[in-house]
Amino acid sequence: MALNSLTNPLQKQYQDFWNWFQKYQETFYQAVKTEQNIDEDFFSKLSPKLDAIKDGIFYLSGMLDDNTAELVLTADGSLLNIAFVEDLVETAPNLKGWKFTALKPAMENEDFTINMGDLSFGKHNIHFYPIEHSDYPDQVDLCFVYENFEEENVEESNNGIYLFLDNFLGELEFATQIDNVQIVSPHEVEPTQELIPISKLKAYLNWRNTEFVEKYEGLQYDTENDEYGTLEQEFESGDKLYAVIDTTLLNWDATASHPWMATITFKYEGVNGMPNEKQYEKLELIHGEMMAALPDFEGYLMLCRVTSRNDRDVFLACKDFRKPSKVFYELSQKYGLEFEIEYQISKDKYWQALDYFRSFQSQ
Repeated sequence: MALNSLTNPLQKQYQDFWNWFQKYQETFYQAVKTEQNIDEDFFSKLSPKLDAIKDGIFYLSGMLDDNTAELVLTADGSLLNIAFVEDLVETAPNLKGWKFTALKPAMENEDFTINMGDLSFGKHNIHFYPIEHSDYPDQVDLCFVYENFEEENVEESNNGIYLFLDNFLGELEFATQIDNVQIVSPHEVEPTQELIPISKLKAYLNWRNTEFVEKYEGLQYDTENDEYGTLEQEFESGDKLYAVIDTTLLNWDATASHPWMATITFKYEGVNGMPNEKQYEKLELIHGEMMAALPDFEGYLMLCRVTSRNDRDVFLACKDFRKPSKVFYELSQKYGLEFEIEYQISKDKYWQALDYFRSFQSQ
């Protein structure tokens, strides 16, 4: 059976969830409105139902106004689960007295403060400045300067800044608009460095995003005429490595147009790190299914396929992270009994995950 090409691979689970929710909506509404026994009457029942759909779907709830309860479903910043949360909310019924929201929105009042123990985080004590890279001009790397950052509270400061940004920007914006975050104290900043008030962060990110979209919007890539290279190695242990690399793509000058690096790994028990004939045939079949579901003309480019040390790793550069997260999940469900399957998606505008293989091209 081919992979499901629909936008909602968990459609039945979503429908089952909302059918259940509708059945108890009045009880849940009263629990939120009165705040009495909310854990027992609502959250303790909600949590296992969400877990039954998929791991990694979380929630927040409260009264939006006097007559409307809001249920916010969140991926807690996980790129792998954002699409599933969005799909779940997209299929929600229209229920009187309820509002369903996908992903944590930005706080409406930007003067809020996050308190964690003796530390507070707000507009009054957080600034930022961009870290610019001449070799990576499209990369959005930001350094946040927290005035109470000290050696003894590194973990608390990092957690507080991340929580503040999650609420200040909103879950989706924080997860997608910043490539790398660094957090420092004021005495670590060069005296000549201009600090920007955190209140201007949204405007700065909007400007960077607008420039990025204007630069790469509509850009597509056709791999039909690409050249491919192979890399073969044998390690001291006797394990072998075999890689197939799109060498044309690795030299492309517009890598940032496909800024998401999606990596999926299939683990197997092999000989000298390589699959047996049956495993190899199945891996090739899976690869064909995956690439049919993620074609280049839709913005998914197969960069490299590496087989070594009982792993098959596939690297794809993507214009968007949502569809790969669904396809990878479907593959893990379909072939999880034959291979141990792991996958991840991260922002990598310059495909630095493939620098190892670029180094062989330059030799």
